[in-house]
Amino acid sequence: MQSSRDRLEAVLARLSARSGEERVFTRVYAEAARAAADAADARRKAGVSLGALDGRLVSIKDLLDVAGEPTLAGSAIRREAAPAVRDALVVQRLRRAGAVIVGKTAMTEFAFTAVGTNPHFGTPGNAADPARIPGGSSSGAGVSAGEGTSEIAIGSDTGGSIRIPAALNGVVGFKPTARRVPLEGAFPLSSTLDSLGPLARNVADCARADAIMAGEEFCAPRAVPLAGLRIGLPRGRLLEGMEPAVEAGFRHSLGLLEAAGARVADHGIDDIVDAMIGATRGGSIAGIEAAAVHAEWLADPALAARVDPRVAGPLARRATVSAGAYIKLIERRTALARAMDARLAEVDVLALPTTPIVAPLIASVENDIAAQNRTDDLVLRNPQVANQFDLTAISLPMPDMALPAGLMLFARHGHDHRLLAIATAVEAALGRAG
Repeated sequence: MQSSRDRLEAVLARLSARSGEERVFTRVYAEAARAAADAADARRKAGVSLGALDGRLVSIKDLLDVAGEPTLAGSAIRREAAPAVRDALVVQRLRRAGAVIVGKTAMTEFAFTAVGTNPHFGTPGNAADPARIPGGSSSGAGVSAGEGTSEIAIGSDTGGSIRIPAALNGVVGFKPTARRVPLEGAFPLSSTLDSLGPLARNVADCARADAIMAGEEFCAPRAVPLAGLRIGLPRGRLLEGMEPAVEAGFRHSLGLLEAAGARVADHGIDDIVDAMIGATRGGSIAGIEAAAVHAEWLADPALAARVDPRVAGPLARRATVSAGAYIKLIERRTALARAMDARLAEVDVLALPTTPIVAPLIASVENDIAAQNRTDDLVLRNPQVANQFDLTAISLPMPDMALPAGLMLFARHGHDHRLLAIATAVEAALGRAG
């Protein structure tokens, strides 16, 4: 394996060559990264290691605090924010583990939309085709992991914001159970639904980063036998509207898993999903909680005018939801999460396409709010189930796709390590496809 410094210099050279039009990274820590890479190389030479991430090149989403600079969270109005006093807790843990933090990656404004566009700082082009959307809200993270300007990218996921860009950029994206990874120092969207997690080329690297961020001892996931694995297929609304390429890739992926001995069987959840849709008709948990986070600028017309209307408009509407309605929604969500947990006890995982479409062209959505809203709804539809029902989930690249698409696996609340072990086996089975 090349030295950390050599791998870093190759990345920095790529970023320097496009510095005039850089949209993947919002900030690059070249000198600090060089110092961290040199220290990792010196440890390696001396036969010393800080663990599973020592010397690995990592990017962090621009909603994580780094001491001494404002946390922009994708918004121009945050340029005047006070500098962070200390690093976010997960950033502290990454540094202590020897990670080489290359820089901060782009995101949609306040992490509120899933298409990946940002009118203030520009939209990163998809790693597979720069003319296409990256997915969001962890847009730069998905592209960074996909194009190799980081070996592991740290993102956040409130309704799919890790798994959507992972799927559309052809990498693995893991959403841990909410609150298992601490959120201190991460600019919030929804305190109830937010999760921090990794995107990487493989499940093993996601597991490494996840363990470090969660404050756990890393133990490489051991692939579970696929023979007899119970995979639930939730036919109904979540399998509707797939583009032909995604449907073919999904069927092909399931066929490979069945050939390896897995048992794929219909496992309906539409009744519980429909109940959640009914409960959130007056406003989603994420929207209501985000409106509270952003109450100050929402009340200031001059500041609100500087925010993307695709963000400001929905947040302003959610700000009118009463405290009583919000409390009832949280209570209903708790009951529905229990019902979903009971339903999932009958299978090992649920399988869905991460998104029913491949990445559309940026030009088709960037200046068309209606088209962007339709795309946003489509790509959020399946991933947000994990957040709404307090589950853990992972997106894996489907094999043999002309444009990337993801196979998503859901598991019960707290079954993160079991899911990573299953994903390790599934990754190997899909990897034998070519």
